[in-house]
Amino acid sequence: MRIIGGRLKGIRFNAPESLPVRPTTDMAKEALFNILYNTYDFENCNVLDLFCGTGNISIEFASRGIKQVTAVDKHSGCVYWVKSIIEKHKLQEIEVQKADVFKFLEQPQQAYQIIFADPPYNIPGIPLIPGLVMKNNLLTDNGLLIVEHPSLLKLNDQPGYTETRRYGNSSFSFFEKTH
Repeated sequence: MRIIGGRLKGIRFNAPESLPVRPTTDMAKEALFNILYNTYDFENCNVLDLFCGTGNISIEFASRGIKQVTAVDKHSGCVYWVKSIIEKHKLQEIEVQKADVFKFLEQPQQAYQIIFADPPYNIPGIPLIPGLVMKNNLLTDNGLLIVEHPSLLKLNDQPGYTETRRYGNSSFSFFEKTH
């Protein structure tokens, strides 16, 4: 994976092959960050990165000057890897938590401007994510939830749905806070 913008632009990371991950492609990540960068003032944003895996998205946000990122993954190897990158590149704006995402979403949390979820494509609970985020009031009023999912999976009947953008076999579905 490579960082495509900000102070770490161009740096490549080779995560251990033992990690159970499928990093967001550079093409999809670049398209996503073009959308977000033109919508949000990163210096004042709190981000929640669910199923953070290699930390690809969290690191990209930190590189671009985000205020704070909470990265969550239940795999010990992923958490260890992301912590090592944070330490190596002094990315104090990223906080990593080892937790089951679905249990994490049920706990009281602060509200976030941006929530990015990139769950393993084989888990059946992907459609539950928007409902959990809305039910637990995890988005700010102008907040955005982005769920990366297989393009064959449709999430347009979930709470707060606004649109889906397809990038090959992967899609991003966007959700806004429901009141």
